[in-house]
Amino acid sequence: MAAVQRIRQGVRALLAFAHPVDYDLAADYLSPSLMHCFQQMRRSEQLHSLNVLRDVLAQGPTPDDLAVAALLHDVGKSRYPFPVWQKTMVVLTRAFAPGLFQRLSAGSEHRFWQRPFVVSSQHPRWSADIVRDAGASERAVWLVLHHADSLANWPEHPHCYLLKRLKAADDAN
Repeated sequence: MAAVQRIRQGVRALLAFAHPVDYDLAADYLSPSLMHCFQQMRRSEQLHSLNVLRDVLAQGPTPDDLAVAALLHDVGKSRYPFPVWQKTMVVLTRAFAPGLFQRLSAGSEHRFWQRPFVVSSQHPRWSADIVRDAGASERAVWLVLHHADSLANWPEHPHCYLLKRLKAADDAN
């Protein structure tokens, strides 16, 4: 992702307090138990997820499973929220020191200096577990689980076309 896009994301996260969260839009697609998951996310993550949903909706007809995945793909980050400066550190390390990123992300979320890297790498699995436990469909769970994967990993999978839409919207936001 381009550095300018990451800077934009950081500024949006810092200014999230000034923007209202459209809970009505989220509630249009989420059951009460899934809505509870959405409400556990940080405000900046909620706004990001709503932007991802809007982009997915703008792409054309949207199955409910894809809308759920757009709204909850990052809910696993709510396990261990971390500030924007740590997110920045993760992005820069991944880009400029991938070996170090791999070592730190294989560590423990209980160690302060490794936590942001572990959350970055593990949040898709944690998110999938959370939405599964809250009653999401298996297709929504699969999309959440694989939203950070390369599309090359799933060229023949029946849900790849939905994953492509989710990834494009997530990358744009």
